[in-house]
Amino acid sequence: MARQTRQRILDAALAMFNEQGEPNVTTNHIADELDISPGNLYYHFRNKDDIIEQLFQRYEERMDAALAAPEGRLRDLEDIWLQLHLVFECIWEYRFLYRDIVEILSRNRRLRLRFGRILKRAADNAQTSMRGLVQAGVMRASAAEVEATATNILVVATFWLNYASVRGDRDEHEAIRQGIVQVMMLLSPLLRDAERVHLNTLTRAYTP
Repeated sequence: MARQTRQRILDAALAMFNEQGEPNVTTNHIADELDISPGNLYYHFRNKDDIIEQLFQRYEERMDAALAAPEGRLRDLEDIWLQLHLVFECIWEYRFLYRDIVEILSRNRRLRLRFGRILKRAADNAQTSMRGLVQAGVMRASAAEVEATATNILVVATFWLNYASVRGDRDEHEAIRQGIVQVMMLLSPLLRDAERVHLNTLTRAYTP
């Protein structure tokens, strides 16, 4: 029973943070949503930051799985396309972390360090993917171009929801779809002609 209540608190908090924004939700709001007393909530979690850390643990596990590489072969464009879907699905599920990232990380050093490790792993993953495309002969890029493009991919993915919000996009789910295409198009200038055509075909089929 206690485990179920703990899970319900986490699920409700995630939904409310995503819908209303983490700074606008208090532990009392979460307790009211679940029709439990604040004392019951505090039995399971010390405070709101404790809830956020537990949600971050779930996010971290999901992102680690999304960044897993195929074994025994070089990655191709379809692999990168699929992996971007998995990464952006994780961003969508835990979008409050990205929408309120500066606010959350500024007050929690542990999460800032853990998020930094995720960014490092994602950068390494992007560079490995692009080096694989170079090795396979479908991309032409120097080591500096690979490193810079990997950084650009991380910047776009990390701050895409904030950009979409400032731009006035109301449909965040559609914004996620556009973010996937935007990241893939960062690779386009580096691809050889046949692969560039293939990428353009993929993006046209994906966007309305």
